[in-house]
Order: sequence, then C-alpha cells, then structure tokens
Amino acid sequence: MQTSEHILLESDEREVPALGSARKTHAQVEVTSRLRRCVLQLEIIDYYYLSVRSRSPSGELGYVLDLRFVAAPPRVARHVARRWINASLVLLAVAAVMAAWIRSSATPWWQHGWLRACAAVTGMWVLATVIAAYRTTETVRLYSAHGAVRVLEFTGGMGTFRALRPFLARLVAHIRLALAARRRTRAEHLRDEMREHGRLRDVGVLSAEEYEAGKMRILAHHTPRDACASEAAARSVKPLRP
Repeated sequence: MQTSEHILLESDEREVPALGSARKTHAQVEVTSRLRRCVLQLEIIDYYYLSVRSRSPSGELGYVLDLRFVAAPPRVARHVARRWINASLVLLAVAAVMAAWIRSSATPWWQHGWLRACAAVTGMWVLATVIAAYRTTETVRLYSAHGAVRVLEFTGGMGTFRALRPFLARLVAHIRLALAARRRTRAEHLRDEMREHGRLRDVGVLSAEEYEAGKMRILAHHTPRDACASEAAARSVKPLRP
C-alpha cells in the first residue's frame, strides 16, 4: 500500500456528539401525526449535526446525523388518496339525498323505512373519510450525499410540510455550512462518509443491505487509485460498543 494511502486510512476520525449532549441548539421542531400515532422531533445542534427522535407504533428511535454527509435539499412527497376522497364525496351526496327525502316525506323520520339505509350510508361515509385522511400523506426524506441511502424518513398527514417548512430551510442552510467542515480531499471525505454509514448501521438506522448498497455507491465515486483504500476503510469500520 502506498504511503499516501496509509496516511489516508490512519487520519483522525471526527466524533459525532451523543444524543442529548448538545452544547448549542440552533433550531428545533416537533411534528405529530395523531391519526398515524407518530411523532418526530428534530434539532440542529452544534452547527453540523441533526438530532433525530422518532416515535411510532413500530417503536422509538433516536440518533444524530452528521450534516457533512447529508444531501440537500430534503426530498418531499405527497400522496393524495383520490379514490377514497371521491368515494367519500359520493357517499356524502347519497346520504344527503336520502336525508332530504326522509325529511320531506309525510311519514315521521324515525318511522321511515329508509332511515336504516341512510344511517348505513352515513357510517360508510365516515369510514371512507377516515381512510382518505389516513392514506393522504406527506413524507419527508433525507439521503446521504454519495451513498444515497435514506437516513431519515417521516410520513405524516396533511400539514406536515407546512409545519416543517421553516425548519427545513434552516436545515438546508446548516448543510451548506457543513460543506466548509469537510475534509480537504475528495478521497478523505468519501472515506469519512463510509464510516458514517457504518455508524448509522450500528445504531440501527441502516440495515445491512442498505449499508452495502451505500458502500458500493461511495466506492463508485472514488478514482481507481483510491478504491482499494476505500474498501480497506469499509472493512475497518468497527461496531459501536453498547
């Protein structure tokens, strides 16, 4: 191995602050989706890091992201459950017509033969409305810069983008600020990003498959001269001790 590659592999590794140990908090936000029973808490800490705490029916997760290795801007996606919304509108119209018919009838409404049918249609409308609200979602994702693996994902209901928009603007600004804290050379930065992927795998953010896919993408950004050094760096990533 060449001397330059040896120095590359042995250079210092920057520490990511532990969750809850921030010296300075620059921005924070909490988003709650009651219908989906999930909560996301985000904090920009110590200029270059993002503290993430999430809670959902599947469990809780807390970790810190190094913004030097996060791609900007965050990706957002909205899914509108149009079929369920249309079904809800149709059922509402049918229930309204049936209610008007019952009301205009000479028979007292509580004795009308169509009362049960109207109540059933109204119940179906309520159910369709709840499903439409649940399936209409707004999702925010963050990906790593060169590994292109998903390091953060939150899916909430309508209004999630509106609640997160001011915070995401601050986050993009801090990601750009973190560019100045990157290593001097591209090879050093890619090696550090691979180590960051290994850390996120060890804390449970990335699966083994996601880690391997990200590692291959990072290696693809290396020049042939640096590829061997990057593979050695990937093998040298040690699991975090509990």
